[in-house]
Amino acid sequence: MNEILDAVALILVLIGALLCLTAAIGLLRFHDVPTRLHAATKPQVLGLILICIAVALSLRSWQVVALLLPIVVIQLATAPLSAHMVGRQAYRNGTLDETSLYIDELAESRRTPPAESRRTPPAAGG
Repeated sequence: MNEILDAVALILVLIGALLCLTAAIGLLRFHDVPTRLHAATKPQVLGLILICIAVALSLRSWQVVALLLPIVVIQLATAPLSAHMVGRQAYRNGTLDETSLYIDELAESRRTPPAESRRTPPAAGG
């Protein structure tokens, strides 16, 4: 049984490493921000999860699972959030190719200025 678990762990490490490698290649090969963000988050997170499962299988300890579980949860929480923030900043900077968007949900907020800038300045002298 130990040999089978070690073989499964080896296969999971290899698949996880290949997914992390494809994420790195995608960052280098893709040209626009949304596809780079997709390549940076999805395969990388799945690769990390598979590697963590492989480590837990190979060490066979509940303490290791207790250590790896917060790592996976934090990665699942921060990777999409950081990708969202980078994508939104690329949209605001104008480095995003807007013709590649199917639906532009932020177009309305871009046309109207914020409420603070629409206020009339106070009258002088008074």
